[in-house]
Parts: sequence; structure tokens; C-alpha cells
Amino acid sequence: MTTTPSTGRRHGITEQAADAAVDQACRLLRLPSIRTQFSAIADTATREQMSYQAFLAELLMTECDDRARRRSERRIRAAGFPRDKSLRAFDFDANPKLVNELVEAADDNVLAKTIARYGRADLLCIDELGYMELDRRGTELLFQVLTEREEKNSVTIASNDSYSGWTKTFTDPRLCAAIVDRLTFGGHIIETGTDSYRLAHTRANKG
Repeated sequence: MTTTPSTGRRHGITEQAADAAVDQACRLLRLPSIRTQFSAIADTATREQMSYQAFLAELLMTECDDRARRRSERRIRAAGFPRDKSLRAFDFDANPKLVNELVEAADDNVLAKTIARYGRADLLCIDELGYMELDRRGTELLFQVLTEREEKNSVTIASNDSYSGWTKTFTDPRLCAAIVDRLTFGGHIIETGTDSYRLAHTRANKG
């Protein structure tokens, strides 16, 4: 007599039974995020016609992201900080653009103090450089900040334009060349291409 081992598959299972099985399996495997968000992710996968691999990846990444978040929250609680501060609670609308603040500081005769403050920061991040045109005065003030930080502290710049396109932001050619020189000397340049990373990621997820 020959016995065929069971593969463990459930044939003809109803949707209600499948949901119950997923819930039970997630409890057994300790996957709370998948258990609570499975239905919503499944609905999205159906609506966006995601592939099986993309659907599985979405489930697993949801669990991984939530575990990372909970781990971070546990570490913050264990650290015993006197106040709870995070980027989620940061009011970005109350944070001026750098050049505007420099112009106001110059008008208020506190420019040297403001430049020194930006010079002391361990890392200065300037995002979306290239979206707005700066006049000569704004460009000169930004150049002073970069000069203050040169070879002392780090600066990261994010821009959708190549260096040749920065002349649209820094309309003075000599100042533009000087700023590019300050930023590229001893720096690391990461080119991500001209296509939107977010758009490419979204298309890839839709399979």
C-alpha cells in the first residue's frame, strides 16, 4: 500500500475560512502587523492588480517596518529622554528656508551670529536646490555659510538639476562656479538619474 504525504494545502477553502486561517497563522508566527493589516493590503492588491510576489513583499515589508518602528520606540523609552521629540512632531512650516533667514539676519545686523550657528552644526542639509532662483545677495549669503563650513563640517545637497543647471538658481556665473567648487571639493556625488525614484518605485510595486 502506497501512502502519499499531505502537502498541507487547503483546497476549496472559503474566503471566511481563509481569513480565519491567516489570523490564526499570524498569531502562531507572531506577525501582528500582517494580522491587523492583511485585509486592507489584500484589497489594495486586488484593486491595483499586484502580482503574488508584490503582494507578499508588501505584507512582509509592513511587518518589517512596524517591527523597526516598535524597536525604535522601545529604545527611546529605555533611553529616558526628558522630552519626547521626533520628526513626526516637527513643524516644518515654522522652519524658514535658509537663504530667507540669512537675509533677515543681515537686515537685523546679526548675520555673523547666524552664519556661525550654521557653521557649527555637524550636518547641514539643503534640499530641493534648484527650484527657486536666488538673487545675488541671497547667493552671496549662502556662499558665506558654505565657506564657514568648508573642510570643517559636512553639507548634503539634494537637487534635480545637474551642476550646469544651477546657473538658473545662482544667476551670477562666478558665484555659481565658486559654490560648485566648494561643494564638490572632497565631496561624494551620487547620481540617481533623471527619472523620479518615487515614480519608478510605484510602477515596480504595481508589477
